[in-house]
Amino acid sequence: MGMAFSATFSNMISEERLARVITDFNPLLGIFMIIVILNLGAPLDYHAILGAGLYTAVYIIVRASGKYFGARFGSKLTGLPTTVQKYLGFTLLPHSGVSLVFTGITVSILAEPAPECARIIQGTIAAAAVLNEIIAVIVAKKGFEWAGEMPDEEK
Repeated sequence: MGMAFSATFSNMISEERLARVITDFNPLLGIFMIIVILNLGAPLDYHAILGAGLYTAVYIIVRASGKYFGARFGSKLTGLPTTVQKYLGFTLLPHSGVSLVFTGITVSILAEPAPECARIIQGTIAAAAVLNEIIAVIVAKKGFEWAGEMPDEEK
């Protein structure tokens, strides 16, 4: 709903006004993002992150493979340029807060009926998010560079 509102709003006003709104809103957005991230991370059991090793490795590999090969197949199927076919999957690798939100929902639902499963899921997703936010961001940037989509001053 927020995305739909933002897209509609940004298409209804002039580009100059949109630039002013974004400039004024960015500091507030930063504060709220910090609050959301702290709220998501506060209840995490960091011992579960360390114990999630194999699950985390499998999750990261399967997720990355799905993103890469799914993007490659979809872009090939729709006839997109070769650079998109080769590199789009890399740009999709970074994790987002969405997975942490869904993890929180899942853990709260499973906490009573299956507490061990809840702990494994929480540790796996949290560990994968930490690793992906370090490694996948670098790989995504490289994907943009390899595709020739980064201006020279940003390389």
